[in-house]
Amino acid sequence: MAEKPQPVRVLYCGVCGLPAEYCEFGPDFEKCKPWLVQNAPDLYPDLLKDANANEADKVSDQLQSTSIAVGTASSGSSSTSKPEEVKRLPGGKIKKKEKQEVIIEKVVRNKRKSITTVKGLELFGVKLSDASKKLGKKFATGASVVKGPTEKEQIDVQGDISYDIVEFITETWPDVPEAAIFFIEDGKKVPAA
Repeated sequence: MAEKPQPVRVLYCGVCGLPAEYCEFGPDFEKCKPWLVQNAPDLYPDLLKDANANEADKVSDQLQSTSIAVGTASSGSSSTSKPEEVKRLPGGKIKKKEKQEVIIEKVVRNKRKSITTVKGLELFGVKLSDASKKLGKKFATGASVVKGPTEKEQIDVQGDISYDIVEFITETWPDVPEAAIFFIEDGKKVPAA
């Protein structure tokens, strides 16, 4: 009688859940690499070489940074500069700081009706719900806080109030300088001043 075949043992990746042989075709191969180097070095020998080279680079970078730090400390510099904290996005890209500016845009709908949107007041410490109430009362129209296309909150005011809004904003909220207010006209940002 023939021998019973033994079941095949498959090593599944602890990061993506795919069999380890298929990690390179999965969506998170970069995240899987450290796990593969540690748990399945025979499947991807190139990764093992890269990992050793990366570790050597990290050690040399650490040695250089400590020697630079020791060199600056021994040079007699008493002022300590705090490194600027940089926010990084998930892909490793650096997040840009938001400019403190108020952007006013008039959007025409149904041929003659228009909506004026005000973006960026929250960057100056203005509570948007209070600002929308004040704008609605001042211009005798409807105003509400809505999420814009970039998932940021903005104030939508019914009607074209762009003629008087700059003066109203600078008088009501003195923290907002007139130089920080811009209009969007024909797709271009134009200073209000």
